[in-house]
Amino acid sequence: MQPLQNAGYDRAITVFSPDGRLFQVEYAREAVKRGTTSIGVKSSEGIVLAVDKRTTSKLVEASSIEKIFKIDAHIGAATSGLVADARALIERARVEAQINKITYSEPIRVTTLSKKLCDMLQLYTQNGGVRPFGSALIIGGVYDGQCKLFETDPSGALIEYKATAIGSGRSAAMEIFEEKYSDDLTLDEAIELALVAINESTDHETTSNNVEIAVIKVDDEKYVKLSQEEVQNYIDEVLVEEEEKEEEEESADCEEEAEE
Repeated sequence: MQPLQNAGYDRAITVFSPDGRLFQVEYAREAVKRGTTSIGVKSSEGIVLAVDKRTTSKLVEASSIEKIFKIDAHIGAATSGLVADARALIERARVEAQINKITYSEPIRVTTLSKKLCDMLQLYTQNGGVRPFGSALIIGGVYDGQCKLFETDPSGALIEYKATAIGSGRSAAMEIFEEKYSDDLTLDEAIELALVAINESTDHETTSNNVEIAVIKVDDEKYVKLSQEEVQNYIDEVLVEEEEKEEEEESADCEEEAEE
């Protein structure tokens, strides 16, 4: 029986394997991939953050599951992976935002906050006695009329996106974004696109009990979480449109078969 290739190299965070990999970081990424789907979309009118809360039991109070957080008045974050790790990151982000406000008497830039958070994530990949955070964040905000959307990684890597997803449904959601995203989306269209992505990337019914949405508008640069009623209204619109498209496709297929 041959020994495993990574035997011994995943016992400490600071040990590289012969092919240059840090297995503990890759394990942390796997924790994110197994998490619920979280989505961020940038539009011409603001930022949309949406998450699938995926309650595992009807006994769970859906309102107690937090996957979207307010970091500052103009910045929010959607999380996926280990919830406890995500909460620790959010608390750190909030502290950094307040430090910036006290020091410079102005709100922190979205880019600056994202980089500071990723600097801390990177430190947890090169020090003994700690482990990487098993959580990824989509950080979105509006500063000085500009919309910014970033995705963090347990390794500390940072990428800016127009639309992105993390968690178990990332692949399906990104395919939808590649096909349907455009730079001139309105806020309502961005919300609907996010809901379509969640609906396609999850295997359960999409309702206001298991979906949470927050927006940051360009006009007022304020983080606002939508109520359950508002979320359900958007979901109903999306589901009706999806049903109409399916009916059109079925009728088109029937016409083609009839012609043949």
